[in-house]
Amino acid sequence: MANAPTKPSIPVKKDSSASGMFATLTIPICIVVAILIFIFILGDASHYEGGDVEKGTPSDLFGTVHRGGIIVPLIMSYLLIVIVFSIERFVVIGKASGTGNVDAFVRKVQSALNAGNIDAASAECDKQKGSVANVIKSGLKKYREMETETTLDVDQKTLAIQKDIEEATSLEMPMLEQNLTVIATLVSIGTLTGLLGTVIGMIKAFSELAHAGSPNPTALSTAISEALVNTALGISTSAISIIMYNVFTSKIDKLTYAIDETGFSIVQTFAASHKNK
Repeated sequence: MANAPTKPSIPVKKDSSASGMFATLTIPICIVVAILIFIFILGDASHYEGGDVEKGTPSDLFGTVHRGGIIVPLIMSYLLIVIVFSIERFVVIGKASGTGNVDAFVRKVQSALNAGNIDAASAECDKQKGSVANVIKSGLKKYREMETETTLDVDQKTLAIQKDIEEATSLEMPMLEQNLTVIATLVSIGTLTGLLGTVIGMIKAFSELAHAGSPNPTALSTAISEALVNTALGISTSAISIIMYNVFTSKIDKLTYAIDETGFSIVQTFAASHKNK
């Protein structure tokens, strides 16, 4: 049938499964690496006075962080996950943007459309590559199909082009947004885990103070400062997560806007050129 819906003409991607596998492997690896760093680097005897890890006083920042307790490696794993996933998102979104500047690409496509040169617009998509170019090329291909379509009126053809662009966009966008939920989750989990570590440290500090009998201000202040290490690490992790999440959502919004803007130009160009036909 002439008006049967057709699938957008963009290549089927395997990025979704690859991204899922990446997340499955990355999280446990980051946890293991964080534990190893905590034990063998932060917990090295050189970071304690007299080389006594258990009873010695930390001589530097590494030793102080190590004294934060068993919650520290967990928060460190969060930080590693944010770093690794941020690098992965930068690569994926960079590929989705294509080989050149997205704004310049949109201007070239719109210029070709205004001149009625659909082949030139399609050639620009081939040069640009990436998700944005894939969606626009799908719309241009549908444009060509509708030019030879004889059973539909102009409004139906225009709607078909618009629907094709929307479907192509819906296939591309989830790939860009994958793994952002992990970063978004760490925004709150990092702070809460840091507070948990601090509470545990404070419980231990006051428990030792109760058993010691006479208050020891120096020992108490040291214990409290060590407990607050967890809060500092947790807040730092959450702050980095917030920044990276906002950066990526901003980049995705920019790509979506570029697609919408160019898609609108395609639809309007078709409607204007076939209005009186």
